[in-house]
This record gives sequence, structure tokens and C-alpha cells, in this order.
Amino acid sequence: MPADPRQRRAARHAQPTAEAAAAPRKKPITVERITDAALEVVATEGYDALTVRRVAAVLGTGPSSLYAHIVNKDDIDDLLIGRLYVEVVLPEPDPAAWQEQLLDVYTQIRDQYLKYPGVSRAALAMVPTNLETLRVGEGILAILLAGGIEPKTAGWARDALSLYVSAYALEQSLVQQRRRHQDQEWVLSHQELLDRFTALPAEKFPLTRRHAADLISGTGHDRFEFTLGLLMTNLRPASD
Repeated sequence: MPADPRQRRAARHAQPTAEAAAAPRKKPITVERITDAALEVVATEGYDALTVRRVAAVLGTGPSSLYAHIVNKDDIDDLLIGRLYVEVVLPEPDPAAWQEQLLDVYTQIRDQYLKYPGVSRAALAMVPTNLETLRVGEGILAILLAGGIEPKTAGWARDALSLYVSAYALEQSLVQQRRRHQDQEWVLSHQELLDRFTALPAEKFPLTRRHAADLISGTGHDRFEFTLGLLMTNLRPASD
């Protein structure tokens, strides 16, 4: 380092040497970075755009670099759901409030899915191995067992409830996607649907005409809570 201040200033503004101008080393590929990139793809382009190649492109590398950390696209799905489930807060199981606790947990899961269009597809037909996904599954099972539900019934109920939540979130994402396209004229508003139902021929559709307002009433989230309640109402404690 030059002792003279003027020389130090000149050195600071001098052209960098070949060593100093060398490109910085790339960040290493990690499971966390792969998950971040996958979420970025889903958030900006939708779940349909998610591929190993697309995730690799976001990371500025080739697909082969990812296979040192993941097995395949299904593995990315598992990572995605695990990342979303990190945000799910599980209660201490309460036998007196197990249905309310289940509704709360599944509402949290629903809301996590709705943040990322179509991501709930990643939870379908998947056997989870991610520890966060297993943590939430364990918590749901604990709530059901605390409510007095038999283990087999609790396991089947957990699968049915989880399937409904994934399907609900997927449908909501598809509706929002279609509404963004002006050519999708068949996506009707609430009033348009009511008008169509009440205009149906009375001799062929008397019940649909008569009860049209009831048939299309409620928001999506109203129906979500209704369906979960319907499923849980049919769960009976083992002692009953």
C-alpha cells in the first residue's frame, strides 16, 4: 500500500488487476436455494411452469447441478410443501376444542397454498418425507386422537381433510387464473350465474330455478368452513 495519501487515492481509482477483476465465486447450490428458486417460479409464473430446468435457470446453473441435492421434480414438490408448512402453528391438543383446532390448522394450510398459485398440486399424490410436512401431519393426528377418534379413523380423516384442502386451494387458483384472461367468458360473476339459473326452463329445472340464490350463496371460504365442519361432524369419538 503506498504511504503517500495521493498515491493511495490513485491506487483506489486505478484499473483493477486481473485477479481483482475476476468474477466473484458463485454461491453454492443448496437445498434452501433450490426451494427459494422453486417458490419464486411458482409465485411469478404459476405451478405449471415449475420444472427442474426452470429452477436451475433461476439459480443460473444447469439441471445437473441440482441433482446433487434433489432426486427429481417430485422431490422439489416435497420441499415446497415443507417450506410452506414451516409457517403452520400447531396448538396443544385440546379434547374440548379439537374441531376448532382442526379448522384453524387447515385454514392456515389453505392460506399458505393460496399465496402461491397452484402449489397445492404439489401436495396431491405425494408421500411426504419433509420433516416440516411430517410435523404438521403429526400435529393434526394428535388433535384427532385428543378428540377421542380411533387411530385408523383419525388417519383416514386426516387424509380426506388434507385432500379437500388441497383441492379447494387448487380450484381457487384456477378460477383466479382464468379470470385474468379476457377470453374466458364462461367464468361468470355471482349475479350472472344467478341470472342464468333463474332463466332456466321451469319445466326442466324447477328446483334449480326455485333455489338458485341458495345454491350459489356464500363465499368460497364460507363453503370451505362448511365442508370441513361437515366432515368433522361425522367423526365420532371411540367411546360413543
